[in-house]
Amino acid sequence: MANSDSPIPPPVSAPLSPKKENIIPAAKKIEELNESRSELLTRIQGLKQDLQSWRSKLDSQVKVYRDELSELKKSLNTEVDQLRTEFLDLRTTLQQQQDDVSTSLRNLGEVSGNVVKAEDTKTGKEVNELPKEEVENKEVENLKVPPIVEHA
Repeated sequence: MANSDSPIPPPVSAPLSPKKENIIPAAKKIEELNESRSELLTRIQGLKQDLQSWRSKLDSQVKVYRDELSELKKSLNTEVDQLRTEFLDLRTTLQQQQDDVSTSLRNLGEVSGNVVKAEDTKTGKEVNELPKEEVENKEVENLKVPPIVEHA
């Protein structure tokens, strides 16, 4: 035991093992990632709530617009029906007026066919127009009656 006097060298302190060095930054990274994850989850939750709110507002707006369009359509259809009725009334009125004018023109043609122009035999000038019946029923000395010409 000769070596019993020699001191035993103390163990050399070795640098931290690679596992310990990596554990400290990894714990810090995990903590940062957890914070980031928490922030992201909070933002996602807020976005989901915003989306749900937006959808419900959009649905209500769509319903309002559909109701308004439906009312406008009903109003437009009512106005179109009124215009159709008015145009049919106008058509009927115009047709009646056209028939009346046609009848009046026919009657005027018949009346003008019954009118005879008389000429004074002495002067040769035209005298008042007389209906055919009056010419036939009266004796007229100085008038000569031309033949009847019908106007159509």
